[in-house]
Amino acid sequence: MTDDAPLLLIVEDDATFARTLQRSFERRGYAVVVASGPAEVDALLATRTPDFAVVDLKLAQSSGLSCVESLHAHDPDTIIIVLTGYASIATAVQAIKLGATSYLAKPANTDDIERAFATVVDAGVPIGDRPTSIKTIEWERINEVLAETGFNVSETARRLGMHRRTLARKLEKRHIP
Repeated sequence: MTDDAPLLLIVEDDATFARTLQRSFERRGYAVVVASGPAEVDALLATRTPDFAVVDLKLAQSSGLSCVESLHAHDPDTIIIVLTGYASIATAVQAIKLGATSYLAKPANTDDIERAFATVVDAGVPIGDRPTSIKTIEWERINEVLAETGFNVSETARRLGMHRRTLARKLEKRHIP
């Protein structure tokens, strides 16, 4: 890795996912450092300034929003992408207000993240279409009907035409924020 490679900070508490992202970005020419929480981010910022940062919203013992705030306060030019498996409009707005430049829902791959970097750097970069999976469409529809019914599982199951237990199992698999 050369000294002029852009420095990417990955803030992720899932070591396997962090390692996968790290390897992928290193193959693309980035110098990558990984932190698992706010204390490690603060220690890194004492010695280095990343050009890019990918921050998981939900860390083991804290919120990634504190990391976004620290990164932005340290250098407002750092391009910060927030990743989350629990996407919501409220957290997206809060992340952007604290200094994030983009907000991506998981599953996001290296191409999605790099495209978000490029979109911030060059507003002329077209945003590509990535087909939505059937499971994601189903999950979004379940959440839509849940909200319509005031989070009544029995009524949601009836409206979706599925057994209540089937819906309960699907809801157990993915946490509702």
